[in-house]
Amino acid sequence: MKKGDLTKEEKDKITRKLSIKEGNACSVMSGVGGSYIIPFALALKASNIQIGLISSLAGLFGPISQIFGSRLVEKYHRKAIVSKTIFLQATMWIFFILLGLLYVRGVVSKNAASLFIFIYVIYVIVGSLGGPAWFSLMGDVTNDKNRSEYFSKRNKIHGTISLVSTILAALWLDFTKSWNLVIFGFLVLFLIASVSRYISYYYFRFHHIPKIYLEKGYHFSFWKFMKKAPKNNFGKFAIYIALMNIAFSMAGPFFSAYLLNGLGLGYLWFTIIISSSAFFSILFLPMWGKFAARYGNREVLKITGFMTALIPIFWTLSPNPIYLIFVPQLVAGFAISGFNLSSSNFIYDAVTVQKRAIIVAYYGMFNGIAIFLGAGVGGIFAQYVEIPLVNTLFLLFIISGILRFLFSFFMIPKIKEVKNYDTFTKRNPLLYLKEIKPTYGPPLGRMSPISSVKLFSKKIKRLKANSLKSKKLKVDKKIKK
Repeated sequence: MKKGDLTKEEKDKITRKLSIKEGNACSVMSGVGGSYIIPFALALKASNIQIGLISSLAGLFGPISQIFGSRLVEKYHRKAIVSKTIFLQATMWIFFILLGLLYVRGVVSKNAASLFIFIYVIYVIVGSLGGPAWFSLMGDVTNDKNRSEYFSKRNKIHGTISLVSTILAALWLDFTKSWNLVIFGFLVLFLIASVSRYISYYYFRFHHIPKIYLEKGYHFSFWKFMKKAPKNNFGKFAIYIALMNIAFSMAGPFFSAYLLNGLGLGYLWFTIIISSSAFFSILFLPMWGKFAARYGNREVLKITGFMTALIPIFWTLSPNPIYLIFVPQLVAGFAISGFNLSSSNFIYDAVTVQKRAIIVAYYGMFNGIAIFLGAGVGGIFAQYVEIPLVNTLFLLFIISGILRFLFSFFMIPKIKEVKNYDTFTKRNPLLYLKEIKPTYGPPLGRMSPISSVKLFSKKIKRLKANSLKSKKLKVDKKIKK
């Protein structure tokens, strides 16, 4: 069958499958490269203020480039925009490799961390340029019926691949560290990241993406978006997410610094702890997909928003690696997976197709400013604040947790669900507890262990009932004879 003979539904189905394959390669890049940005900066002797700058500058310049990316949608095909930015992002990893080689040879030993920040910001800008176009086209190839479950499935698969890649990368880094070759270990990982992103580029070229037709007057300025934000539902949602990102980014970059510098853990333990939240996210994503499809994205935000407040506070209670995995990281996997999924799907529900690219760009800019402020304040706080008998990072974590709670408490009641869902929390919020269970599907299949056992027991009962019926029929036939 020729490409032109395919229906839109068939093309969308093909693109959704290709998107998973393309994302698989991207997940490898994220696992072996993106997960080790801060560890590599620490290996280059980056200070706390520089660690804060990595997140703050990337958080600011990434969304700025998204605004330019949203305007590209007006002039160029979305497929061309995304494919070219993927190719450029794959190429940027080569510059990381060159920087590492120059550092080893002593050419840039003093300025290595600063140069790394500069290259990383360009890497983020290049990747962010294609963000609005990608978000827009994925909205076109999914619909209200399959979107929540598709993205939960997609995120589950990609999360699993990223997790496995990250752990294998940690084993490799610990091995190279034992030979005093850890910088070379990073460079091999970055080479794999580059190749993986080129594979993403290969798969993306086969996507079926329709042209988008934009009506005159669809565009509006960022200032107009900000001015109207406090007065409309989506604007209140955007403000809430931005406030939460301030709180997230205040503490987020320093969990890695705490584990590597504060506790002195090796790369393997560091990776196991950091990646454990991703593992738990994979377990809970199918549940949140089903939950959001039935009860709405706002309800997921309400549950998970408050739960995120516990995460940084739990980090201060014990330095034991096992505790860190099964308490704060377990809560993080449960809460952040639902928070990210519902916030993304809320945009698809609330924004029209034509305005999706520009709204995503402005939404990203909102969050970029928030991340810049949060990470900047966190970096300055971690570098310069010293209180006797008080761990500075712990105090930063506690402040982050308190802010997450306050932002959720004041902002969530102002946000309304876009569509009609089954919501019964006004009558009895405890009724949701029966829905919060990871039995909608494990990472390796649709059926969870619990539901599999139930299904198996039902089949056994049916077989017994059928055998009894057949025996009774045989007896009845003999009596008749």
